[in-house]
Amino acid sequence: MSEKQCVRALISGRVQGVSMRYYTQLKANELGISGFVRNLRDKRVEAVFEGTPTDIKTMLKWCETGAPHARIDNVQIDYDVHSKGFHGFNIRF
Repeated sequence: MSEKQCVRALISGRVQGVSMRYYTQLKANELGISGFVRNLRDKRVEAVFEGTPTDIKTMLKWCETGAPHARIDNVQIDYDVHSKGFHGFNIRF
């Protein structure tokens, strides 16, 4: 079994009100990634992904384009995140 990696992504642009959280959850579930996604008060979306390095790389690449109606201006990635032992991928409110 591959070692898991945990990263945090802060996604900015037109990312709220365009189903970004929903599509992020769909993609994460497709890849078998655990973690969460949520809207932030400053209009960004925060996502924490935990999975294999290959799956995380694929997920972060997806974040560069995001949901169909989103416009991604920037994806800030923090690789120094300790594993949280997530079970499944959830939308947080």
